[in-house]
Amino acid sequence: MAVSTGNVSGLRVEYAAEDATSGLRRHVGPVGLLFAGIGSIIGSGWLFGAFNATHIAGPVAIFAWVLGSIMIMLIGLVYAELGAMFPVAGGVVRFPHYSFGSFASFTMGWVTWLAAAVVAPIEVEGAIQYASSYAPSLFTKSGVLSWPEGYLAAAGGMLLFSLINLVGIRWFARINNVVVWWKLAIILITIFAFLFTTFHTQNFSKYGFAPSGMQGMFHAIVVAGIVFSFLGFRQGVELGGESDNPRRNIPLAVVGSILITAVIYVLLQIAYIAAVRPADLAKSHGWATLSFTNDAGPLAAIASLIGLAWLSTTLLVDAVISPADTGLIYTTVTARLSYAMGRNDNAPRALAATSSRGVPWLSVFLAFIVGLIIFLPFPSWSKLVGFVTSATVLSFGSGSLVLMAMRRQLPGQERPFRVPGGHVIPFLAFYSANLMIYWAGWDVDWKLFATVGIGLVLLGIQLATRRELWRVMQFRHGWWILLWYGGLALISWQGIYSSDDKPHGQQGNIAFGWAFLVVLGLTAIVYVLALRSRLSSEEARRQIAGTPA
Repeated sequence: MAVSTGNVSGLRVEYAAEDATSGLRRHVGPVGLLFAGIGSIIGSGWLFGAFNATHIAGPVAIFAWVLGSIMIMLIGLVYAELGAMFPVAGGVVRFPHYSFGSFASFTMGWVTWLAAAVVAPIEVEGAIQYASSYAPSLFTKSGVLSWPEGYLAAAGGMLLFSLINLVGIRWFARINNVVVWWKLAIILITIFAFLFTTFHTQNFSKYGFAPSGMQGMFHAIVVAGIVFSFLGFRQGVELGGESDNPRRNIPLAVVGSILITAVIYVLLQIAYIAAVRPADLAKSHGWATLSFTNDAGPLAAIASLIGLAWLSTTLLVDAVISPADTGLIYTTVTARLSYAMGRNDNAPRALAATSSRGVPWLSVFLAFIVGLIIFLPFPSWSKLVGFVTSATVLSFGSGSLVLMAMRRQLPGQERPFRVPGGHVIPFLAFYSANLMIYWAGWDVDWKLFATVGIGLVLLGIQLATRRELWRVMQFRHGWWILLWYGGLALISWQGIYSSDDKPHGQQGNIAFGWAFLVVLGLTAIVYVLALRSRLSSEEARRQIAGTPA
């Protein structure tokens, strides 16, 4: 195991840095890591994101993409510093372990792993659904996989992704790099084809620029797939332990993937709004009820309507390739998350076992089994996007707290990339994460926090069967998580955001404007209490040095 060092108050700080001797292999270069982020960001979401956003918010969706990308960039900057400082696989669940101990890392890890585990099979199912345009027997009329053809095709996709992972990270990077070039080419061709074929300026104002007001814009950021699309930046952190120069490559991958795709998505949203035929908008009386029947989605439908049949066909092909590539990436990442939890020792250690090729093979197998379960008649991607977004953002929120705790615990640690401005960016990143969870709405959030409760039950089972875990859980350093989660659940329950007409007892007592102040207050309280509850410098050094990479 390679060891990196820093200096804290005259003491040498050692932390495990992953290399060939610790199991994983450093075979991902800067382009491979950057493209892992871009490839994950540009998944099935780009085929429907522009349509969903205008459906909820109208043309002001353009600014929803801008604001969403800024909020994600704030969070991304936090992880760029942490990832470059500690380049370890599954970093999102490893970092809380370093600063706040095992209870914090288990709670974060459970939510993060579950969200990632759901994405891969949902993307595979999306690819199969689009492919059913050629093979109708793969899907039933009720919109679920048919038995046995559809289920076996989806299982075959997950099996293929698992096999690619078992071959090794180098092969994953090579295959993903090729597919990402394809995805970038298709989305850019679509943007410019729309912009230069037809541009209806009246679409931006005739039915209102913001027909649902600012409330609709904020809601669209979470439930329309905007934030969901950008969550792929995490791959630069999660796969950082397998990069050949992580201290350079991780900040490049995190910041670069967000910037590149933010520009692309804003342009795509503008192109989509301008390309919709005014007659179609008039027929639907605005954006909220606009619909298309093309199996490949609204972009392919518009391409056909404006005379770009070749583009419509190309989009139908991409509707299989883009989700499939994202499914491959998330299969890889899900395995690294359970690997990291095994390394943290708050999940079975067997999950951290690696093969001779440096692959966490048991974690890959677990991701495959979860995929087979998700292929059962659960809600589709469009129904799960809010849940996956909220769960992932919830886990990302802890990054700001870890970063500021680390600056107190290890002030002399080498930081190849440093976020400027002291508390400003970390606090705004934490505030952004909490706002996005609130904007998801109670009908999403109650399921999220119920899932957190299931995780706590699983932790209780582990504590009952492994008594030695009581000594290492470090509850007094992670108790604030319960206040944080409980506060968010209470605010969401009392708030007004929901996609459901009857969202399971939502009270609606917090008005639109007041919610910003209420969430700000919770953010400040948890921020202060978490920093006060951090491990001491000595405890943090022992935690880092004692956690195998």
